[in-house]
Amino acid sequence: MTVTIKDVAKLAKVAPSTVSRVIANNPRISDKTKERVREAMKELGYHPNFIARSLASKSTQSIGLVMPSSADKVFQNPFFPEVIRGISKGAHEKQYSLHMSTGETEDEIFDGLIQMVQGRRVDGVVLLYSRFDDEVVSYLQKRNFPFVVIGKPYKNIEEINHVDNDNYRASKEITEYLIGLGHERIAFVGGNLNFVVTIDRLLGYEKAIRNSGLTYRDEYISHEEFLKEGGQEAITELLSLEEPPTALVVADDLMALGILGKLDEMGKVVPEDISVISFNNVLLTEISRPPLTSVDINIFRLGYEAAKSLIQLAENPNETVKRIIVPYKVIKRQSCGVVNKMPII
Repeated sequence: MTVTIKDVAKLAKVAPSTVSRVIANNPRISDKTKERVREAMKELGYHPNFIARSLASKSTQSIGLVMPSSADKVFQNPFFPEVIRGISKGAHEKQYSLHMSTGETEDEIFDGLIQMVQGRRVDGVVLLYSRFDDEVVSYLQKRNFPFVVIGKPYKNIEEINHVDNDNYRASKEITEYLIGLGHERIAFVGGNLNFVVTIDRLLGYEKAIRNSGLTYRDEYISHEEFLKEGGQEAITELLSLEEPPTALVVADDLMALGILGKLDEMGKVVPEDISVISFNNVLLTEISRPPLTSVDINIFRLGYEAAKSLIQLAENPNETVKRIIVPYKVIKRQSCGVVNKMPII
């Protein structure tokens, strides 16, 4: 026999409407009552019919995730599983599920977004990136559909809910750290220039170089994909220069790990021959050889705050625009050292 809300209410000694409010996690219901109702649900084996609730409330209780590129590339980078873990935690607390966009190309990803939005499969969308002139953002704004960006929006920053770090300041700080170790030839290895995070980190690096009176060299700027192979390609080019750098600011840990591997192949010792500092502080940075100095951007919290912000916006369209800045911390390990004044051969 099917267990109903009335059965749960009877066992918990509350009204059926109270059971409904507990299922919806209504803040007006006390924690003690919620616990009693949930115990009754568990004892009776009652599971809410979310499809019926969605039809009644016109809410899907689901969040859409939009990736920057195809899933096979995205999940090579540890940043994305960790940020999704944070989103999942924030969604779970409000009993929301996740709906992930898939596609091999930007066009396919955009088509998937349209299906999510027009098919009313989700209540809102989290963009796991911020890109210049992004048609996804334009589409969502035009339809007045709830969304949150992880990263700094390219434009209309006052109108878009977003969660970010101060990437400009962080990049400036770690470049100054290398300068303090005596490095004068510092290169920057960044990702795709279409992403706002790349530009912010490049500008922070440039500011530190110019403030210190060092020469800003175009040949020291390299841009590749946020993948291990991208880092390997970058370091090969940089070390072929007539005056190769003695230190690197790398915009992503996965690229930096690729660089460490390639340097080892080339017989270069880190940090004796060249220092390396990076961003994200993923788990692999602790066990790399040598352990990698990296900026901890608190990836999990970026995702968690994005989910919370989106759910608030979806449940209250009049919610004020939020700009959430998650603090960062430089984790110093063994990949940076005082500059070796001897030239690299």
